[in-house]
Amino acid sequence: MSATNLRVKPVRILAALALVAAASAASEDLVDRWQAEWPRTDFSKRTVKLEEIESGGPPKDGIPSIDRPMFYTTEVAAQRFDPREPVIAIEIAGDARAYPLSILIWHEIVNDTVGKVPVAVTFCPLCNASLVFERRVGGRTLDFGTTGKLRLSDLVMYDRQTQSWWQQFTGAGIVGEYADVKLKQIPSQIVSFADFRSAHPGGRVLSHSTGTPRPYGRNPYQGYDRIDQSPFLLAGPPDPRLPPMERVIAVEVRGKQRIYPFAALAREPVIQDEVGDEPVVVFSKQGTLSVLDQEQITASKEIPSATAFSRRVKGRVLEFALKDGKIRDLQTGSEWTLLGHAVSGPMQGERLVALPGGVHFAFAWLAFKADTDIYRGRQ
Repeated sequence: MSATNLRVKPVRILAALALVAAASAASEDLVDRWQAEWPRTDFSKRTVKLEEIESGGPPKDGIPSIDRPMFYTTEVAAQRFDPREPVIAIEIAGDARAYPLSILIWHEIVNDTVGKVPVAVTFCPLCNASLVFERRVGGRTLDFGTTGKLRLSDLVMYDRQTQSWWQQFTGAGIVGEYADVKLKQIPSQIVSFADFRSAHPGGRVLSHSTGTPRPYGRNPYQGYDRIDQSPFLLAGPPDPRLPPMERVIAVEVRGKQRIYPFAALAREPVIQDEVGDEPVVVFSKQGTLSVLDQEQITASKEIPSATAFSRRVKGRVLEFALKDGKIRDLQTGSEWTLLGHAVSGPMQGERLVALPGGVHFAFAWLAFKADTDIYRGRQ
């Protein structure tokens, strides 16, 4: 080693140490500033760099969660909502509910109990991410609100019991007592109100009586879902493998992940695949409104709905195809709906098991889960 190299190495080490010290000082500055705003949050426990968390504009609870949700019957809801409006659909123990995105876009979180299970129904408009989580952690039921902060453009939630911060996209605690704890995701689907009503005529639909009136039916993010749009407050450039605002449906099975771009669904409305060792099927159907296009949601463009299920039913693996505009399994010829219900044929009354994942903008999924496989179509 030359004398020059001997001199350079200590200089590089000192420079690296200076950067670490500067980053540590910046974190402490943030802790001091946020501790005044969040006196009950334990900032000594965190799993992410505080510098990655930014103010999205509104203050804590500036976007108010819905904590005492009220519901319409589907008959009443049919007089209040366009049949093409997208809803988050969930069903637990026979209790089927729909949460219109035209309401969630103004509130982002609904604290509810469905089928006796406490759930948080969440929607981050900036990531187009609709996810449902169980609110029970270690025998304790949590209530969630909005921090007004974002990380990688995604909603950062908090629980009112410990003031811990949670990443909506992953359901993981990132700051506070529950740092490194993960909420259980409950499978849900984004479908049109008409498809929900058809599948669940006795279901319930979140009403406009939220306790905090908003101009429901308007989109405050007009034009945000243009496919080449730049994501808001995303640190660094989006993953180049897909257009940032390409919608994708994700499937997660026992640690394996794959996303299906809506461009592929336009070519293949029914996709049969395997993720890990699980046979899966992805259904799609045109005719649901985007809530992130025009100012008036009812004037917005139509996009597909997409759902994902296991193909295992009672110990057998089914194969599916679109025939004469209807989804049928090839083994029995039974007809199936977008929500995985068999409505005619020998399998009538059976239901496919929904898989977790959800529909999101591509940039968001790839920002959090960059090692995900991307479905490229039949080879």
